[in-house]
Amino acid sequence: MIATHIGTNSRLSRAPLYYTDPMGQQAESLHADDLIYDWNEVGRKGRLIPAGVTFFDETLRDGLQNPSVADPNIECKLKLLHLMAKVGIHVADIGLPGSSPRAFADVLRMCREISDNRLPLRVACAGRTVASDITPMIEISQRAGMPVEVYAFIGSSPIRQLAEQWDVDLIAKRSAEAIDVAVKGGLQVAYVTEDTTRSRPEVLATLFKMAIDHGASRLCLCDTVGHATPDGVRNLINFTRAIVSGSGADVGIDWHGHNDRGLALENALWALEFGADRVHGTALGIGERVGNAAMELILLNLKLLGLLEHQDLTCLLDYCETAAEGVGWDIPINYPLVGRDAFRTATGVHAAAIIKAKQKGDDWLADRIYSGVPAGMFGRKQEICVGYMSGASNVNYWLRQRGIEPSKELCDAILARAKASDHILSDDEILAVVTQSAGK
Repeated sequence: MIATHIGTNSRLSRAPLYYTDPMGQQAESLHADDLIYDWNEVGRKGRLIPAGVTFFDETLRDGLQNPSVADPNIECKLKLLHLMAKVGIHVADIGLPGSSPRAFADVLRMCREISDNRLPLRVACAGRTVASDITPMIEISQRAGMPVEVYAFIGSSPIRQLAEQWDVDLIAKRSAEAIDVAVKGGLQVAYVTEDTTRSRPEVLATLFKMAIDHGASRLCLCDTVGHATPDGVRNLINFTRAIVSGSGADVGIDWHGHNDRGLALENALWALEFGADRVHGTALGIGERVGNAAMELILLNLKLLGLLEHQDLTCLLDYCETAAEGVGWDIPINYPLVGRDAFRTATGVHAAAIIKAKQKGDDWLADRIYSGVPAGMFGRKQEICVGYMSGASNVNYWLRQRGIEPSKELCDAILARAKASDHILSDDEILAVVTQSAGK
């Protein structure tokens, strides 16, 4: 039978799949729900994203704190800003302008790029809770003629207090002074408690209430060392929401997570479920030590949950590759979505199923038959290779894709070469067999 798909680019298209028999008569009409039973939706509480949620990109700040990356040149940073806007990121942390003259110049240039091109992207800058880190942000905002959100950070956990020889009164005093400088300069402030996930509730209550009283518009909860589990995320956000509610102020809640336990992505998604209205991430998850939550995977998962139906994510690949090139990062070959092997298969059974779907004329089906992430939704495509676990269907498909007629003799010769190999054959290796067979 031949299938024709009529539908949209949503998680599970509700439009029907019309199948016709060989005589051209419509045989049946199926919906996507008939083809994929989605256990993810069973017992789901509701929308994962609260109203007004924003995505906060840390690639050009926390991402550059990874010890193995380079600071990208300004051209790369500007390109990343455009790509962030294209994929629907709302706010970008573009650096610490108080850290060096170069950092100040880059931040100012990026602000002007956003302003001159009217990009739908707001900016934030990070700094310690000291006036010397805040005043450069005020100057940049004035010179660029645009608002800059201040992310002022200070450690709050007992272990950090011991190492720094701080007490809660000193932390509160320094924090209040820094917030006052920013607010007096006309800038919005997000108060960032480093190591929030290992901080005592009574300390956080004191600091959060102080920050709200002094005009902070956001509280940023930081899993600075990747300590949190989903239970910790739930407990901390519920605690923070109670303090915000009790204050009567309109204060947002950020979630900033690291990946030391491998839970950064999961925790970011749970943070949205539990009530954070801004979640942080970086391209490819780069950042301090083992990194942050990966922004592209946050967006991918929300898209597949049907929560970003009108958000075009086909530029995510360019976003990740631009970031990787700019910082000198090698993308793992098995990395979800953007890794080389994300949509490649050389396994005979898998390839045969994909090919059968394509032969039905149904790209929707072919993109999902052996893939939980539809490649086309994100600007990629399924790839069929030839290797030691391949069958004749792999070879026939590979040849036809390149306009080569797959005779039985040629197909057998390529398959014999593949079965004798310990790796997936490269294009050059297959073409060498083609050339050799043609010369016989």
